Order: sequence, then structure tokens, then C-alpha cells
Amino acid sequence: VELLVKVGEVVDKLFDLDEELMLNWIKNGTCRSVGPSVDDSPEELPDFKIVPCILEAAKQVRSDNPEGLDVYMHILQLLTTVDEGIQAIVQAPDGGKEAWSLLYDLICQDLCQPDDPPIIVQEQKTVLASILSVLSAMFASQTEQEYTRMRKSKSFLFFSFFWYMPLIGSLIRILQCMEGCGKRAVDNSKESKQEETGRTDVNEEDFHLKILKDICCELLSNMLQELTKENTLEGLHQGHLNEQTCSCAFQNLLPLYSASVESFLEVLREADQTLADNLEKRFPSLKVHT
Repeated sequence: VELLVKVGEVVDKLFDLDEELMLNWIKNGTCRSVGPSVDDSPEELPDFKIVPCILEAAKQVRSDNPEGLDVYMHILQLLTTVDEGIQAIVQAPDGGKEAWSLLYDLICQDLCQPDDPPIIVQEQKTVLASILSVLSAMFASQTEQEYTRMRKSKSFLFFSFFWYMPLIGSLIRILQCMEGCGKRAVDNSKESKQEETGRTDVNEEDFHLKILKDICCELLSNMLQELTKENTLEGLHQGHLNEQTCSCAFQNLLPLYSASVESFLEVLREADQTLADNLEKRFPSLKVHT
């Protein structure tokens, strides 16, 4: 595990400093798998695909080394900064299912869980930001023409609505934890306001938390826009959607993602009129669309 972490740190640094090198690794891995294999060629190098390698390494360090998981998730995030990297993920033989499944499990089962204190988001902010960034890039790819073709394949399942509600619930939980951290920071700053006048104001929003919030809100807004009445009813039944969670989502999404909130509210009105009315009372700016 320690060796995996060291290797990951080197690759992470190289990719961060040299995009051309990263592109070469991506292209070499995808190009080798296109041509026919030659079984009788002992000199041929093993077929190298970078995405499965990153995913396997992440699985190995997942439970034993949080720092290592952070490193490999950041490598995966770096891949999504170029189109070739995103395509390498979503155009894998399984259509990206393995990548989505691992990231989904990390968000919904491992990180920032309901029984964790809100401060946990401070400890996990960088790995959460990396994971959500990759999920957001994969989710956004569904709007492209290639997704329209691939979604007909049975292997292309990671956008199934089966994933929706638990993931939406986890995104809202992350936002709730960040709100808890914000309140704690304000309280702490009041207590220590006169202790160190020369240092940076602790009230100032944490840069990494802001990045995490931005990524979280972007993904949440995109997912809310895709919800149907049936999905919403399922979310209500499972407890992922209620007045508290919806209020948290609206508070963080408005006004930047007002179109997404309004679209979701229309669907919610069909599923639970009372809840929709209560939310409109709490957020008067939405009433103009009733």
C-alpha cells in the first residue's frame, strides 16, 4: 500500500505539472486497445489502460490509507480536465460503470456519513471535491451526442435513476455539514477575535471548502433537473427528500441555479403539493412561477 501511495504521488505531480505527458499516457492506453491483438508476438508490451489502473489502485488504498485515496482521486480528477481523459473514463468497455460505481460507493457509503460530525467535511474536503468533480464530469457527458448512442447499451448503466436519490441525499448531506462547519467557524472567530489581530481572519471562507461547495452545487443542480415525479416520490419515501433537505439544497443553489430549482419544484408539486407550498413560503422568489 505504501508503495502504491508513493507511485500515486509521483504520477499526480507529473500530471499536474505536464498536461502533455498526461495526454500521452491517456492516448497510448486507449490506442493500444483499438487495434487487433497479436498473440504470437512475445515482444509486445502489455496492454496498458490508465483508468482501470487508477481505479484498481484506489480500491487497494481505499480502506487503509485515506491519503492514498485522496491522491488517486486527484489523478482521476486531473484526467477529466481534458476531453480525452473524460472519454477514456466513459468509453471504457463497461461504459464507465466501474468508475461510477466506485465513486458512488465512496460518496454514499464511506465518506461524510450521517453519523459523522459536521467537522468531517473539513478532513475530507479535498478527496470529496475530487470525487464529485469526476462524477460531475461523467454526468455532464450524458448531454453529448456520444451518450445518446451509448445509453442504448446494457453496459452503460451508471446514469440509471437507481443511483439518483442516494447520491442526491449524499450531496445535500455534504452541504449540511459545510453549513455546520460555517456556524462553528463563526463561533470560534468570536471567541478568539482579540487573540491574534495580525493573522488572517478565521471568518474568511475556507478556499477548499468553497471549491467543494461549488462542485457539489453544480452536480446537485444538474441532477435535480433530471428528476421525474416517480424519482421524486421515491426520494420522499426513502427520506432523501423532505422539507429540511430541500431547504438546504435551495439555500445553497439559489440564486445561481434558480432554473434548476424551479424545474425541480414543478416536479415536486406533482409529488407533494404541501411540501412544495411550504418551500415556496420559505423562498418567496420562487412564487412568481406558480
